[in-house]
Amino acid sequence: MNALAVLAVFFSAALLLSAPIAVVIGLSAFVAVYAAGFEPMEICATSMLQGVDSFALLAIPFFILSGMIMGKGSMAKRLMDFASALVRFLPGGLAYVNTITCMLFGAISGSAVAAVSSIGSFMIPQMQKKCCDRETAVAITVCSSTTGMLIPPSNIMIVYSVAVGGLSIGALFIAGIIPGILLGICIMAASYIVIRKNRAPREGTLDMRLVWDTFKRAFLSLMLVVVVLGGILCGIFTATESAVISVAYAAILEGVVYRDISRRQFLEILAQAAATTGVVMLIVAASSAMSWILTMTNAPARIAEALSIFGDSRVALLIVINIIFLFVGMFMDMTPAVLIFTPILLPVVREMGISDLHFGIIMISNLSIGLCTPPVGTCLFVGCGVGNTNISKLTPKMLPYFAAMLVAQTLVTFVPELSTALPRWLGMSS
Repeated sequence: MNALAVLAVFFSAALLLSAPIAVVIGLSAFVAVYAAGFEPMEICATSMLQGVDSFALLAIPFFILSGMIMGKGSMAKRLMDFASALVRFLPGGLAYVNTITCMLFGAISGSAVAAVSSIGSFMIPQMQKKCCDRETAVAITVCSSTTGMLIPPSNIMIVYSVAVGGLSIGALFIAGIIPGILLGICIMAASYIVIRKNRAPREGTLDMRLVWDTFKRAFLSLMLVVVVLGGILCGIFTATESAVISVAYAAILEGVVYRDISRRQFLEILAQAAATTGVVMLIVAASSAMSWILTMTNAPARIAEALSIFGDSRVALLIVINIIFLFVGMFMDMTPAVLIFTPILLPVVREMGISDLHFGIIMISNLSIGLCTPPVGTCLFVGCGVGNTNISKLTPKMLPYFAAMLVAQTLVTFVPELSTALPRWLGMSS
């Protein structure tokens, strides 16, 4: 049995045994390297060290920390109040408030899980009282949270940039804005159809004074987006430096201006962020070892040869790639999936004339759906916990929102200008 077969068998077996994904990847790479006749300790240790030896990856722990600070404080509540003032005149307005708040929160935290836990904790009970049942409220929250994977800043975009090997993180951030907004619009369209059947009442009329008051309360929170993206676009600091700025900004805002986080809570947040960062970096390191053995076994070329049956049909290739990612997203978290499949599939799509930027957005938006699907969907399980429900009750309510996400995914896949036009217009690589 060759090394690639050993890797596939061991990886599948470990995954079925529900081992932690970092352990699954690391041990699979170790066994495959040994089967290939190399010294596994030396190869794996070297590959893992090189995998995390990246200045760009320093942005991840800082964005994780800033997202946790925002989740503990009142920034999410202020954003929710502002979103509510904008759409309170619509029937079942809280459903749209939920999605808009998740989009705004994603734009300042870059964390889907943080959006579910922070926004869901107070939005789900309110929605249940005023516009829909509990499971529908959870479904809207879970699916809306994925917009934070596309709307910058996004940790997974940093991981993809590292996997590609030098793609501009700033260009990726900008490329995700329109697809992220499109995803939010599709989810709100699904909410309109669902809420209309329930004949939910309006929250009130459009009150510009209320809009202005809530905007003023949320202004400093919204300014974080301007600071992070504006600094990158203007060349004031890099994406990694912007992550540090976001931590300092969030800490000062929540600890000094709003005074929502005590010193003790801040220390707890630091400990949680360190633990989360450790898990992410271990996955990155283990995936680097797996990438090494995949390269040595010529896996990318073999897959490219298998996909060559589609000839010059870009449409057929993109359909197959989307199906692959939809399946992978059901069983694997986003970070290892990006690190493993980017070096495998990127050469194939490049030959078809698909840019690295467009492929990255296709991959990230597709894998975001996996955050909402069993058996590994992180946001799905967090949403069930926050909403006090279970997957069997929730799944039927998720179907309209899955359909909406697939519509957005189809548009992102087959209309590359949605991803590439804005970076090109701003003079960034596409």
